[in-house]
Amino acid sequence: MIILPAIDIKGGKCVRLLKGDFDKETNYKKSPFDQAAEFSNLGFKSIHIIDLDGALKGQLINKDIIKKIIKENNLKIQVGGGIRSLNDIKEWVDVGVDKVIVGTAAVEDIEFLKKACLEYQDKIALAMDVRKGFIALSGWKKQTDILAQDFISKIEDFGISRIIYTDIDKDGTKEGPNIVDTINLSKKTKIPIIISGGISSISDILNIKKIKSSNIEGVIVGKAIYDKSINLKDLSEIT
Repeated sequence: MIILPAIDIKGGKCVRLLKGDFDKETNYKKSPFDQAAEFSNLGFKSIHIIDLDGALKGQLINKDIIKKIIKENNLKIQVGGGIRSLNDIKEWVDVGVDKVIVGTAAVEDIEFLKKACLEYQDKIALAMDVRKGFIALSGWKKQTDILAQDFISKIEDFGISRIIYTDIDKDGTKEGPNIVDTINLSKKTKIPIIISGGISSISDILNIKKIKSSNIEGVIVGKAIYDKSINLKDLSEIT
């Protein structure tokens, strides 16, 4: 199973939000560079980076910070936030990003998603940020009436490399992940799924490992790392 420690960047700093609410933001002392270096030094192979400013404004804001992280660490990095065009995707692929996460642009323009998957094979990850079963966009500020399961049925054959499934109401709460809905979603598709939102302990991750689903391939861990509910060394030893 892939473990992806998370770095959310806002104003050049590492932050965490509660349920996607930008008014409920916690800042952390370590810079994004130092945090990425710590993950790398502990043996993590993959990390998850979101440009929160980019997600809000619909453009790449913290790209210089992220590019420096990519340059200075031997990590597989998946990046999201503000990616709205094929040129945005190309910019990340050209600097060595492992997966480029698209969300808002993909849902609002399904043809864009299709073109991106064709042009950048095995590079496109789809962010499915879900609140009570329905997709939310634009840094979770825009709520749609699109059911996640309905949208997946439309894009099943596009060649998406993975789906990052985030239950917004769980994100940043450390109340445990929404395993039930994730399993239900995984049964609707063959696309690999990464679970995100609510991870509180090593036990949560071990329970995810036990799920009898061939396409749940990993988990993103954020808040529990930063407030030290999860020991990073112990987390790095899970495979």
